Amino acid sequence: MTLSSTMTLTQPLTSTATLTSTPSLTLHLDPRATQPPGPVADNWVMLSFQRLEVYQRSIEFLALAIEIIAELPAKGHADIADQLRRAAQSQPLNIAEGAGRTSRPDIAKHYTIARGSAMECAAILDVMKIHQTIKPQRYDRGVDLLTSVVAMLTKMI
Repeated sequence: MTLSSTMTLTQPLTSTATLTSTPSLTLHLDPRATQPPGPVADNWVMLSFQRLEVYQRSIEFLALAIEIIAELPAKGHADIADQLRRAAQSQPLNIAEGAGRTSRPDIAKHYTIARGSAMECAAILDVMKIHQTIKPQRYDRGVDLLTSVVAMLTKMI
């Protein structure tokens, strides 16, 4: 059985936005909210890390990475696809974990790991560019998102 999912961003995540994942999940992000009065989507309340711009940009990059992976030729690219998927997933996961920590060294450790994963993703995009397996506009968008993520995390560490 194969499950496929498509994510569509209907607005930039800096304002109220909707991230839709087919077939059944809609995630509404509003960074202006301090504490949602009730469920934001499907009885789900936004946690503090979800309001962080760096988290939202890393999620946006993850959605882009999934699209890039889907466009790779069917044969001979499983290794780079897996590495990009893992590094792209590592960013928001470590940002969330760092935001949930209480000691400054623990927080910095997770943000540093997320920053390293963003740098790894940039290197993977460079490799894909050399192999001509990424569209120029996807490469440019990916580098822009990753530059933003790295800059924000550098300030947070």
